[in-house]
Amino acid sequence: MLLSKGFEVEMYTGTPQGNTVGLSDQIVAKVEGFVREPDSRNVEYTTAPLCSYAQLLCALVKPRLKLRSYLNTLGDYTIIPGSTLSLGGSDTFERSDPNNPYHTYIQQTYGAKVVTTSIHINIGISEPELLMRAIRLIRMEAPLYLALSASSPFIDGQATGFHSTRWTTFPKTPAYVPLFESHSHFIKWTEEKVATGVMQNVRHLWCSVRPNGDRRPYNLNRLELRICDFVSNPVMQLALVALLEARLWQLFDDPSLDPLEKSNLSATNRLEDLVALADNNEIAAAHHSLEAQLSHWQDGRTILAKNWIEEIYQQVLPYAKKLGFSCFLSPIKKIIREGNTAQKWLDQYNSSLDSRSVIKAAILEMAQQEEELEDQLCQSMVA
Repeated sequence: MLLSKGFEVEMYTGTPQGNTVGLSDQIVAKVEGFVREPDSRNVEYTTAPLCSYAQLLCALVKPRLKLRSYLNTLGDYTIIPGSTLSLGGSDTFERSDPNNPYHTYIQQTYGAKVVTTSIHINIGISEPELLMRAIRLIRMEAPLYLALSASSPFIDGQATGFHSTRWTTFPKTPAYVPLFESHSHFIKWTEEKVATGVMQNVRHLWCSVRPNGDRRPYNLNRLELRICDFVSNPVMQLALVALLEARLWQLFDDPSLDPLEKSNLSATNRLEDLVALADNNEIAAAHHSLEAQLSHWQDGRTILAKNWIEEIYQQVLPYAKKLGFSCFLSPIKKIIREGNTAQKWLDQYNSSLDSRSVIKAAILEMAQQEEELEDQLCQSMVA
């Protein structure tokens, strides 16, 4: 039996020319399954927790097709890929719900830094201490998922010098998040941060990976990986999930992969050192993605992100084969070989294409991918 998994998917809406347009009020009123974000230029949908990769693929594609159909009724509007306001508008905040006090806090505190899009991957793990062990491992390796998914090299029409401008500018909150040693540690830490106002509520934990559940921090049932940029290709989205799930199965089989157990870093300040290493790796991955020079958490050696991903891929492939989802894992090799979205966009940009031309082409490619997937898979699935 595979682990349950699902996505929270944030997307921009706008014109085929790449200009974002705030349409969320109309969308959430008319298209089932979509909810507001604080800024009206993006919307979010969530897939139900599913074990089957084929069913999850359709759950990813169908809401986008519904949204596209509705956008056509409003005019010449579409979904815009990328995780930042690539072609303009980063100096404004377009409130979707002026009466929401939490949105007021977000706007006043962070401004347009939070007007980004991403995919959040949720993996079901119901046993609290096993979940915390998984959180520790994936915290150390989250930069690798950012490296694979990076898709935000532009803001306001300009290349920023980062492959994931989103993760560079996004206000991680609180600024320091420890490596949680146990469920009780997570509970105590969360209660303290909410009580002191560092976190406005239990949801106000904006970091690369966090425990999630029905009544945080007490009732937890899933790992939520939050670091990934928006991935427009649903097949590539599933590949990220497959890599994550296979790595977790390896951890379940080999508990010594827990960073509390297997790191060779100095024991004196090991937890603090691990947090610093992970945070530095996140910055490096945001800057150079697959070509980033990272520090390996197990032994401190310097390693290219793409080479580290390749190492993990080879380790987890037997688990994916045994459990029958290796075909969904294999696109990881293609990303390593051909580059992620940001790298491809920058190659086009550096070949004298302006950023608008890059985004316009990506808009068309995204729509075409979804249509092809609908024809290939979703027609045969139960609606």
